Amino acid sequence: MKDNQMTTPASVSETTPVRIPLIGEAAPAFAAQTTQGPINFPKDYVGKWVILFSHPADFTPVCTTEFMTFASMMPEFKALNCELVGLSIDSHFAHIAWLRTIKEKIKYKDMANVEVTFPLIADVKMDVAKAYGMVQPGASDTQAVRAVFVIDPKAIIRAILFYPLSTGRNFPEIKRLLIALQTSDAHDCATPADWQPGDDVIVPPPGSCGTAKQRMEKPDPDAYALDWFMTFKKLPKEKLKL
Repeated sequence: MKDNQMTTPASVSETTPVRIPLIGEAAPAFAAQTTQGPINFPKDYVGKWVILFSHPADFTPVCTTEFMTFASMMPEFKALNCELVGLSIDSHFAHIAWLRTIKEKIKYKDMANVEVTFPLIADVKMDVAKAYGMVQPGASDTQAVRAVFVIDPKAIIRAILFYPLSTGRNFPEIKRLLIALQTSDAHDCATPADWQPGDDVIVPPPGSCGTAKQRMEKPDPDAYALDWFMTFKKLPKEKLKL
């Protein structure tokens, strides 16, 4: 490089990789102020499933539709032993003002007078958002993307979903994902494509040649094998904890 040539230092967004906690890892612990008072995670949620989700900003239309939907579905998640925790890089007072506006002024689809009673974290310093990789510089340095972390009762991350700022989330899919994880844990099975509660589930593949042969020659009467590695069994919806 010639002496008269100058280089421009790379920005933080170009040099600092975003570290997203991975499936199977312990969810990062944190203490935070929320619209429902202070929380200490995971200590306050022992024995509970948790959906921790971020949104870009208060007083934005997509986020407003999402919060109204989550708040309306909150009893359904509680019935599944699951707590909701929201987050954005906004102040505590901005959160309060926004949630009051939602309840007092906003009508969307068949929802009105919606009160958001799950905690919404004020994360102005981005401590929690950065710990969970919610701030992605390619999208924005000042707003969190639409992240969803499904965390089990042992505080282990079991599923991760990321949506861009412009796209609202599919809430029935988030609920379906939670039920599928709980079903796999309770019944030692996997769930196939497009699985819905009550559909057949997949038996884990055999771990040896002998087991594979036995599965084909002497099948389980409660299961059916399409091939040695692909066996289904019925799991009626009434057997699920819904």
